[in-house]
Amino acid sequence: MSTIRLLLDRLEEGLIALLLASMTLITFGQVVARYVFNYSFVWALELTTFLFAGLIFIGMSYGVRVGAHIGVDLLVKSLGPRAARVLGAIAALLCMSYAVILLVGGWQYVAKMYDVGILAQDIPIEQWIPRAVLPAGYALLLLRFTQVFLRIVTGRQIGLGLVDEAAEALAQQHEEATQPR
Repeated sequence: MSTIRLLLDRLEEGLIALLLASMTLITFGQVVARYVFNYSFVWALELTTFLFAGLIFIGMSYGVRVGAHIGVDLLVKSLGPRAARVLGAIAALLCMSYAVILLVGGWQYVAKMYDVGILAQDIPIEQWIPRAVLPAGYALLLLRFTQVFLRIVTGRQIGLGLVDEAAEALAQQHEEATQPR
């Protein structure tokens, strides 16, 4: 099981890196073509938009996995560990429900786009292909919130694992104050 999870984690990270690098290269190529050669690639903006959507929908599950999402956890921090775990489990279940609703809606939307068969505006592919990242992204998000829920229920985690911005800001301020100038 650990090997599959590690493989999925690396695939997720690799896809994010590939999408970001592709967007950067396409945008850079478009800028050079436009300002150096007075030429423009018609498909560059649309492809970059599709890649950015993929980055967002894969990145949101990555953010849950590494605990990078910002949240308000004042209430959770004021509770005891048991109550915080119960509240964290409820929050994880709500997040899982949200992901399921959007996964189903995304699937229906992509299915409708498939049935209609509309082509993308500047790239000769059907619209449903780049939009398939919608249900795939929410399926990944559901998986990540399910993992969080299981860690909470088994006692390996208390809350959703959100970033504590205040603690990070104080730590950074302390670090900057203690560094020699």
